[in-house]
Parts: sequence; C-alpha cells; structure tokens
Amino acid sequence: MELAYIPSPSHGVYHLGPIPLRGYAFCIIIGVFVAVWLGNKRWIARGGRAGTVADIAVWAVPFGLLGGRLYHVITDYELYFSEGRDWVDSFKIWEGGLGIWGAIALGAVGAWIGCRRRGIPLPAYADAIAPGIALAQAIGRWGNWFNQELYGRETDLPWALKITSSTDGRVPGLYHPTFLYESLWCIGVALLVIWADRRFKLGHGRAFALYVAAYCVGRFWIEYLRVDDAHHILGLRLNNWTALIVLLLAVVYMVVSAKKRPGREEVVEPGAPDGETEDVEKAEDAEKAEDAEKAEDVEKAEAGTESEETADEADSTEVKDEAESAKKG
Repeated sequence: MELAYIPSPSHGVYHLGPIPLRGYAFCIIIGVFVAVWLGNKRWIARGGRAGTVADIAVWAVPFGLLGGRLYHVITDYELYFSEGRDWVDSFKIWEGGLGIWGAIALGAVGAWIGCRRRGIPLPAYADAIAPGIALAQAIGRWGNWFNQELYGRETDLPWALKITSSTDGRVPGLYHPTFLYESLWCIGVALLVIWADRRFKLGHGRAFALYVAAYCVGRFWIEYLRVDDAHHILGLRLNNWTALIVLLLAVVYMVVSAKKRPGREEVVEPGAPDGETEDVEKAEDAEKAEDAEKAEDVEKAEAGTESEETADEADSTEVKDEAESAKKG
C-alpha cells in the first residue's frame, strides 16, 4: 500500500501559446542567476568590483553548457548515434542531458578567458563562485524531476519518487529520488564551503577545491544508487570512477596549494576599487575632513576665548592700579 511518495510532474513542458516552457531549462537558468548573485557578493567582499562575476560568467556559462553537453553525448553516445536514433537530438540540450564534469572543465576554460581579459587570477574567481555553483547544481537537479529521469533503485521509503512515464524504457514505480539526494547534498556543500572559507580564510583556489572534493564524495554514493544505463569499468559506473579521480586531484591541490601559497590573496582585482567602495571611501574622507575642520574651529574659538580672558584680566589689573594710584594721590 502506497502511504506516501513524491509525485512526478505529469509533463515537463508547459506551453504559453506557441512558446514551450521547459522545466529543465528553467531550473538551469535559475541556477545560473543564483550562482552569479552569490558569487558577486563574495567577490565584492574579497575586494573585487561589482559586476565582474557577471562579466566573466558571460564566458563561463556558454562554455560550461557546451562542456556539459559534450560530456553527456560522448559518455552516452548510443542515445544519439546508435541504430534507430537521430543524431540531431544530440543538440537538443533543452530536453536534458548535461554532465557536471564536462560543464566544470570547459566552464573553467571560459572563466579563464574572461579572467585573463580582466587581469584577474582564475583561482581567486573560482573561490568566490564555488558555493554559488553548488547551489546552481542543487537547483538544476530539479530539472531531472521534471523530466522523470536519473532516479535510483526501487524503494518503499515514504519519500520514494513515483515514476509514471514509460518513455525510453522507464518502468513506472517507486524509486529512490536521487535528484533530491544530490540537491540536498549540494546545498550542504555550499554551506560547508562558506563556513570553511570564513573559518580558515581559504584562498588561491582552495575554496573551489573543497567544493569539488565534497561534491565528489556525495556524487559517488548517489551515483551508486542510480539504475539508468551507464558504462561500467571494473564493476563501477563511469561517473563513480570520475568522482574518485577528481576527488583525489582536488585533495592533492588543496595540500600542495596550502604549502606553496598559504593564506588568501590580498588583491583579487587590480586597479581602483569598485564604485561602491570608492563612494564609501570618499564619504569617509569628507567626514574626516569635516571633523578636522570642526576641531580647528573649536581650537580657534578656544584660543580666542583665552585671548579675551587675558585682555579682560589685563584691563581689570589696569583699573585696579589706577584706583590705587588715585587713593595714594
């Protein structure tokens, strides 16, 4: 008896007149906006200019989408190039199918180009946007819910995901909601990176490396639950091996980087401070100048008062002397 479960949407595409609105695409777009918003706040806090994160994202996001799609198509090529399949579908990114490994790898290339154009070190930029990327993944995973895809093994747990579609070999039933597991895990990763960055002042790409390492740990066990078709190597899914290798590389980077360049960058974006910081500094300078002027006026006023008191005392002494002279006379 099914007492409780997570329902799946009846369809992932909604139409506004002739315009199709896809839940998967909306999740990706919202995730990108959240990543840029949080990244901008963290970048400013580190001493960068407002708007720099968005400017670099113009390069990083398209490269990331391309990389994510390429990874998916290459690792699941049979979905597009085997007999009975249409290779044109490999370009239909809006229908789902992005590999985070390719998205991060090629997205980093785009970010490097944007950073190079602005004279900004890529590791510093990566540290600022790391938690935002994790949150973007958390939001993006709900796109899989709209598409009824990438679920786990069958289960009778109260939070089981109910699959109703039978398209592409799906079997309706109750399964582990791996999209939800990964979404919650990514939120935890974002909070971990924010906390560790504040606590240990992570710099030179170590906050980003922590995000990568923590994500890989979660991705490994979540991937182990999934039942969708995948290539296996020595009994493990391809993405499990990818998670292990990337985890190792991230840990090695953190250790080596901490030894070679401890602490955090003092300057993340060369040049004058951003407009907001500049305005604050100008206001502070003006306030200091005003305070100094007031202090000078007070000193002058006090000096004038002392002079008047001295003159009054002198006049009083003169009057007394004249009075005494008159008495003697």
